[in-house]
Amino acid sequence: MKTYDIIVVGAGAAGLFAAGVAAQNGASVLLLEKMKMAGRKLRITGKGRCNLTNIAPMGEFLKHIGKNSKFLRPAFSTFFSEDLVNFFEGKGVKTVTERGGRVFPASDEAREIAETLLKWNEQLEVKIMYQSPVDKILVDNGNVKGIRSNGNEWLAKAVIIATGGASYPATGSSGDGYKLAKSVGHTVQPVRPALVPFETEGDVAQQLQGVSLKNVNVNVWIDDKKHGEAFGEMLFTHFGISGPIVLTLSRNFVEPVQSGKKVIFSIDLKPALDEKKLDERLLRDLKEHSSMKMQSLLRLLMPQKMVQVCLDLLHFDAEKPAHQISADERRRLRIWLKDFRLNISQVRGFNEAIITAGGVTVDEINPDTMESKVIQNLYFAGELIDVDADTGGYNLQIAFSTGNLAAISAVKKLRI
Repeated sequence: MKTYDIIVVGAGAAGLFAAGVAAQNGASVLLLEKMKMAGRKLRITGKGRCNLTNIAPMGEFLKHIGKNSKFLRPAFSTFFSEDLVNFFEGKGVKTVTERGGRVFPASDEAREIAETLLKWNEQLEVKIMYQSPVDKILVDNGNVKGIRSNGNEWLAKAVIIATGGASYPATGSSGDGYKLAKSVGHTVQPVRPALVPFETEGDVAQQLQGVSLKNVNVNVWIDDKKHGEAFGEMLFTHFGISGPIVLTLSRNFVEPVQSGKKVIFSIDLKPALDEKKLDERLLRDLKEHSSMKMQSLLRLLMPQKMVQVCLDLLHFDAEKPAHQISADERRRLRIWLKDFRLNISQVRGFNEAIITAGGVTVDEINPDTMESKVIQNLYFAGELIDVDADTGGYNLQIAFSTGNLAAISAVKKLRI
C-alpha cells in the first residue's frame, strides 16, 4: 500500500487548490473525489461564469464575511485576491473586473477555471481518484494516519478535508465532511442554506415572474422591527424573490423564517426620492399627463408587468384619467412606491443555496495553519468551515485562501 505525504478529500475549489499547492511544494498527493469529475460545483458557480474573487481591500472584504471574519486574516494575508488573479493569469486565464469589484474569467466560462485547476494538478502528478467517497478518517493516538474509501485504506502523513458544504448536493457537496469531522471529535455548528432565495405568500411574485428591479432598497422587518436593509438588484420568480440583494440578505434572515417569525421584505422602488420629492414628482406627472389613464400613468413609474399588481393591490380604477385622481389615491400610491411589502413564507432549500452557513467550528481550527486543534496533521479548507460571506466573489476567495494555507502548512510541518 502506497503512503502519500498528503491526502486531500474533495476536488472542489478548495481541494483542487490545496492539492496543487502541496504538490508544487514537493509533496506526493492523493486527491479523492466522490463524483465522476472534479469541480462539479465550480463549473456552475456564478451562473456558469464563476465570480472568482473581489478586489475590495482586505478591510472592506472582511466586512462582507459573517461573524468569523477575523479567523480568515492569516489565510488572506498569505494568499489574497491579487495573488489569485495573478495565479490564473499565469496559467493563461485572462480576467475582467466588473461592477462592485467582482472578478470573472474573461471567457465568462466557469468551466475554464475548473479545467485549469485540474490540468495544473495533473501536470504536478497529483494522483486523482474519482468515485471515491471517504467514509472514515484513520486516527492513531490523536494523529491522523490516512482515510478509508470504498473499503480501501490509504495512508498519509497529513489529510486535508475540503468536501464543501451541503448546498447543491447534486454536485457532490452533500455534507459528508461534517460527518467526518464529527467522527474524530470536532464540533459542527448547525448548517443551513445561505445565499438562498425566499418564497413569498400570495401570488404577487408569480404575477411578476421575470421582473428584475435595479437600484431598489429592501428593508427587512421581523415582528414589526427593522432588522436590516440592502440596496441593489432583485428578481421576482415563480415562487418568490431572488437576485443579488435578496441572496445577500438571506445570510441573516434564513433562521427567523425557519423559526416561524413574521418576516417582511419592504421594497422601496424610488430610494433616490424622499416622500416629499416623490409627491412632487407625482403631482408633476399628474399635471403634465392630465388626460392619461391611470394604467398608462403607472407605466411611467414602474415596469409594465408591475402595473396590474399595483392596480389590484391599491384597488385603483385602471381607466380613471389623471385629472380625476384624488389626493388620497396619490398618497396611497406614494406610500406603496416607498413600501411595497412581501410576506416571506419559506426559504428555498440546499438545492438552490449558493453556499452553506455553519460548519466545523473555527474555535477548533488553528487560523494560522488551518490545522485541527483536535487531531494532529488534520487540516480543513473551504466551505466545510463555519465561515460564509456575501455574494460577489468572497466565498470562492475563502476556498482558495484556506486551501492554500492548509497545503503550505501541512508541507511545512512535514518538512518535505
